[in-house]
Amino acid sequence: MALALITGSAGLVGSEAARLFAERGLEVVGIDNDMRGHLFGDGASTAWKREELQRELSGYEHCDADIRDRAAMERLWKRYGKEIQVVVHAAAQPSHDWAAQNPHVDFSINATGTLNLLEACRQHSPEAAFIFTSSNKVYGDRPNQLPLIEHEHRWQLDPSHPYAAHGIPEEMSIDSSLHSLMGASKVAADVLVQEYGRYFGMNTVTFRGGCLTGPAHSGTQLHGFLAWLMRCTLTGQAYTVFGHLGKQVRDNIHSRDLVEAFWHYFQKPRAAAVYNIGGGTHSNCSMLEAIELAQDRCGKSLNWSYDPQARIGDHIWYISDTRAFQRDYPNWKQRYDLDGIFTELLDGLRQQLQFRTPAS
Repeated sequence: MALALITGSAGLVGSEAARLFAERGLEVVGIDNDMRGHLFGDGASTAWKREELQRELSGYEHCDADIRDRAAMERLWKRYGKEIQVVVHAAAQPSHDWAAQNPHVDFSINATGTLNLLEACRQHSPEAAFIFTSSNKVYGDRPNQLPLIEHEHRWQLDPSHPYAAHGIPEEMSIDSSLHSLMGASKVAADVLVQEYGRYFGMNTVTFRGGCLTGPAHSGTQLHGFLAWLMRCTLTGQAYTVFGHLGKQVRDNIHSRDLVEAFWHYFQKPRAAAVYNIGGGTHSNCSMLEAIELAQDRCGKSLNWSYDPQARIGDHIWYISDTRAFQRDYPNWKQRYDLDGIFTELLDGLRQQLQFRTPAS
């Protein structure tokens, strides 16, 4: 039996991975204890997605466990052993702000939890592909040192700069920059994943994601940029833009495109691989541009305000250079642009919130 073990399986990336690997013939064991609901409140709970996976996916087994529980992870790996052919590690504490309030919990989830998984994998399924969902926050605020030019609706990199045409590559240094505590814990996990690849020869990859999004996202103010923006636009909740005049730029990648990249890596794994992954030049927008897109798609005005205090370590301009992954896996292509992302976000939110489009 070929088995995919997926952490954070009821979250945005984990649930998308569970569907894709199940569709392609693997049995799936999902690990998720709805930590997102605990971290961010009931509105961010992923219980609805867990129930959906259990209802709709044959061959899906759910494990309500905490990746920080080393003994529980050891038992799980002993149970399945070499049947595990791929591990998708998508469980995380993803918020800058939350990490500053609870640094021990943040580090234990992001760093120690990752170590538990790597070591269990090394001991019991060393041939498995280990796929880690990292973050562009490992670069800290170094991208803010790039020569940026202010335009009417966005910041833009000086066109003469080498990164202007394709975005930020993996060669950008992670040193001498302000990361936030969440960024630091993700750095620790990122380097651990690489080290298990280099030191032990395991097939490990770290995908340094831009803004990951999609209809399975349980967005909240502290995490989930586009999902939270669309939710507020649709429901009338207040939305706050923090700093940088609302012109900060994010690249946005649909979760399906991301897990398709996971699949391509799984088909041809390599040790200690590192890739920047995101919407890149294909799919990016500023906060102001995103607000306009959300209002247009929902047919409603967003109730938003501006707080001039930017979040610590927040990127002013970040677009991923995805060429390294595309060179190694040339058959991977991004299917979703911003229009497709916003369409699916709205449809997904209406389903989540049980909204119904009025009859015409």
